[in-house]
Amino acid sequence: MSFQIPRGTQDILPGEVEKWQLIEEKAKELCRKYNYHEIRTPIFEHTDLFQRGVGDTTDIVQKEMYTFKDRGDRSLTLRPEGTASVVRSFVQNKLFGDPQQPTKLYYIGPMFRYERPQKGRTRQFVQFGIEALGSNDPAIDAEVMALAMELYQELGLKHLKLIVNSLGDTESRIAHREALVSHFRPVIGELCEDCQNRIDANPLRILDCKKDRSHPKMASAPSILEYLNDSSRGYFEQVKAYLDELNVPYEVDATLVRGLDYYNHTAFEIMSEAPGFGAITTLSGGGRYNGLVEDIGGPETPGIGFAMSLERFLVALEAEQIDLPIQKGIDCYLVTLGEGPKKRSMSILNDLRRAGLTADRDYLERKMKAQFKAADRLNTKYVLVLGEDELAKDVINVKDMNTGEQVEMPINEATEYLLKGIEGGTRS
Repeated sequence: MSFQIPRGTQDILPGEVEKWQLIEEKAKELCRKYNYHEIRTPIFEHTDLFQRGVGDTTDIVQKEMYTFKDRGDRSLTLRPEGTASVVRSFVQNKLFGDPQQPTKLYYIGPMFRYERPQKGRTRQFVQFGIEALGSNDPAIDAEVMALAMELYQELGLKHLKLIVNSLGDTESRIAHREALVSHFRPVIGELCEDCQNRIDANPLRILDCKKDRSHPKMASAPSILEYLNDSSRGYFEQVKAYLDELNVPYEVDATLVRGLDYYNHTAFEIMSEAPGFGAITTLSGGGRYNGLVEDIGGPETPGIGFAMSLERFLVALEAEQIDLPIQKGIDCYLVTLGEGPKKRSMSILNDLRRAGLTADRDYLERKMKAQFKAADRLNTKYVLVLGEDELAKDVINVKDMNTGEQVEMPINEATEYLLKGIEGGTRS
């Protein structure tokens, strides 16, 4: 019987997984600079967390969640996004009581959504995100966007566009909601079933509809920017001013609403404008979610964050033909001849690895020539040769594979010799 992985999932193999690791390492390094700390939450949560936190009217909750009953007949769901879980943990563990505020967190991990698989969009995907909880300062909105842009730029992406919008506070959204209902009600029968359901539940989501995006009423729909009250308008102006101060270019797009119910005030997306990237250009997105903490049972706490798909990140790098600086090859490979050298090679390997070097040896009983070929395939910096004669004299031959130079030295001096050579610049 032949087994295949489920549709919408992927195996990330050696040679490719190093790219993922590099992005993850860069993300963690950047978060340390911005004073964000890692949080790890369960891969599955109680279903009602996402129903309440993400929103009953969203496509995620209505169509895309992997939900199941456990043996105790409890409804559980594989997490489709990271924010709800982070906020749940923030409330449950009373992180709001920490005197150091705001609470600045980041996460990296798999998420799950049942949707049509395509390039850069899978049913199990890896998401990196940050959440800043506890501050109403528009400066932190700008910081969150700047961090996202910086991560893309650090790895070489150039064809980027940041689009921003304000969804306003509760008063502004109520006024805009009424205007949207009045605008779409006369033609609601011409729109898809989802839009017909949303007109009363959440008319703002109509603007995010993929099926009816070309309908004439979409282009003429009332803009949220026309309904911002003075407070919301002032907040948005400050966010833009901070982006200007950070020299982060952006465009205002009044049609940007994001796909989750919990957003208010600042909303943003980062798009790829690389030629050939594809029809779906969004790389990441986020926004402010004041009110979400209270919805999940915590005290009144403002928050803002973003999330990015690593799969989409890699597609963007491919579109811009960027080769990541992945370290290839190993530091040293031991070639042994005879049973005695083979046995001694294990302690030599152990010493090399404990010193921080990448080292390997033959485990297939190959001849000397085949062992050297194996070293070549591994792109080895140095080959160490140990035969019975060398072992008897307690020496080892060390060959620099870049220069071809070969020297014989005491075995106990080889590690220090290799460290000096590799630290001198031969490590790729």
